[in-house]
Amino acid sequence: MRVEDIPYSADGARMIGQYALDETKAGKRPGVLVCHEGNGLNDHTKKIAQRQASLGYAAFAIDYYGGGKPLANPADSRLHIPPWLADPTGIRLRGNAALATLAAQKEVDPARLAAIGYCFGGTTSLEIGRSGADVKTIVGFHSGLGTARPHDAKNIKAKVLVCIGADDPIIPPEQRAAFETEMTAAGVDWRLQLYGGAGHSFANPAADTWGRPGFFFHEATDRRSWNAMVELFNETLK
Repeated sequence: MRVEDIPYSADGARMIGQYALDETKAGKRPGVLVCHEGNGLNDHTKKIAQRQASLGYAAFAIDYYGGGKPLANPADSRLHIPPWLADPTGIRLRGNAALATLAAQKEVDPARLAAIGYCFGGTTSLEIGRSGADVKTIVGFHSGLGTARPHDAKNIKAKVLVCIGADDPIIPPEQRAAFETEMTAAGVDWRLQLYGGAGHSFANPAADTWGRPGFFFHEATDRRSWNAMVELFNETLK
C-alpha cells in the first residue's frame, strides 16, 4: 500500500490530502474522493481511504480546512460549516480542487470517479455533484442533505446514494423529504437508505466517546451501508 500526502490549493487556501493506492494492481483504476467529517482530516478518514485502496481503487482523502490536519478544537468547525451551508461556493471550489488532484494522478482513470463522504463530508460530496462535476457516483454516510441551491441538483451526473440513521438528531424527516423532492425534480438516479436504530456518525467508532446525544457508532449500519456503497460502485465504476 502506497500512502502519500499531496498538497493542492483552492479558494485561497493550501490543503494537504492523503493519497492511497495498492501498488500490486497494474494499470489505471477508478478514483474515489473521501471527504472527512466536520472535525477535519484525521486517521479515521485516512483509514477509510486506505480501505478503498484495498478494494482496488485509488483513493484521495480530501482536506477541506487546510493544513492536512484535524481541527485542534472541533468546535471551530462552526467557523466554516455554517458559511458554506449558506453559500456552497467555497466548499464546491475546495471539493472540486481535491477531485482534480485525484483525477490527475497517473494511476487514476479520470472517466471513473466517485465522491463519498461522512457527515459534512457527505454534504461536500453532494455539493460537488450539484456543481456539475464529472463523477459517476456520490455516496453520503450520515450526511447533511440540505443545500442553499437545490435547483443545482439538475447538474448532478452521478448516481446518488445516501445512508441515514432513522434516529439521527440533525437530519430530521423533513430534511430527508426535501432531499427526495429535490432529487426527483432534477431527474437524478438517487436512493436513500434509512437504517433503524442508528443515529448520527454511525460509521465512526469514536462517536461513542463524544457524549453527544444521538451520536453513536452502530456496527450493523456501518457494515450494511458500506456494502450498499460497494454494490453501487460495482454498478458504476467497473
